[in-house]
Amino acid sequence: MSEDIVVWPALLWCIFAFLGKYTPSYDIGYLSVEMCDMLNCTELVGMLGRYYLSPAYGIEFGIGFLGNLLAILGYIFCLPEWQSCNIYLFNMAVSNLIFQCTLPQLSYLYANNQSETRPYACVINRYVLHVNLYSSILFMAWVSMDRFLLIKYPSRNHYLLRVRTALIVTGLSWLVVNVEIAPMIVLMIQDLQSENWTRCKDFASLQLEGDINLLGYSLGLTLTGYILPLAALCGFSHKIAHLLHIQEKALQRRTTSYKRPLRVVASTTAMFLILYTPYHVLRNIRIASRQCWTGLELCTKTYIESLYILTRPLAFLHSAINPVFYFFMGERVQRAPILVSLHI
Repeated sequence: MSEDIVVWPALLWCIFAFLGKYTPSYDIGYLSVEMCDMLNCTELVGMLGRYYLSPAYGIEFGIGFLGNLLAILGYIFCLPEWQSCNIYLFNMAVSNLIFQCTLPQLSYLYANNQSETRPYACVINRYVLHVNLYSSILFMAWVSMDRFLLIKYPSRNHYLLRVRTALIVTGLSWLVVNVEIAPMIVLMIQDLQSENWTRCKDFASLQLEGDINLLGYSLGLTLTGYILPLAALCGFSHKIAHLLHIQEKALQRRTTSYKRPLRVVASTTAMFLILYTPYHVLRNIRIASRQCWTGLELCTKTYIESLYILTRPLAFLHSAINPVFYFFMGERVQRAPILVSLHI
């Protein structure tokens, strides 16, 4: 049996053994206690990079690049009139496409157990990755706000539904995300300097001794970049459900055609909750585990890092899934004329 066939079960077997606080002592086919012995705990990270991150990023690129490219071309050449929602979705598609362009290089490096040796490429790659991570959920929050206002003001007489306002909000959103990511760039440059500009690390593996507290910054970024936009998504989902409930009572019957905005916004909220939560939880645990006061053993830290690695492609999967929502959250959304007569 070749190493490539065995290594995947070995990786999963050892990680789940760590999670369950036990060591497998029986055979399941060719899975046995020797599986963990064949992998030194320090080799797990490299193995996951080669056999998990590399194919995962390759698949995400294959699916997401074409979808986002087609969405952008569709907006540029096929959209007769731009509305506020299109502004947000277009910017999200551009962000996703730029991020997708970084995946082939990452996939190649992980497949060959190599690290990015060009400092500028390392910084740009991590910058693009995290800007996309937090701009996507922020723009989706604005889209959900737009869908709520469109249901409440079908005649588009609210100032937040104007194209000019959407452009201003978009510009401010890019500014906010860049301000959030700026400390990370400082930390990365300091880390590269300490490594003589030869080793490119992910965010959770940066040195702890810097001008900025790594754990505190990560927790703050989790709050401002993830939790607050997610709360906005949940809030607008609730508001849309409330408006549709009023409409349903007024009509005295079920009107499923007007419920699509609710289903779509709720689906996007669930997507970000499922994809982003494990990543942010494990990222903060990974950083905390490296603190001196934890007193954790090397293998325990390695298993935590391995779990964190498992969540990374999951979090970035949103860039491949988002094109599905570009269609459903576009301007061709059913509006509710009954809300006009009710002055809601």
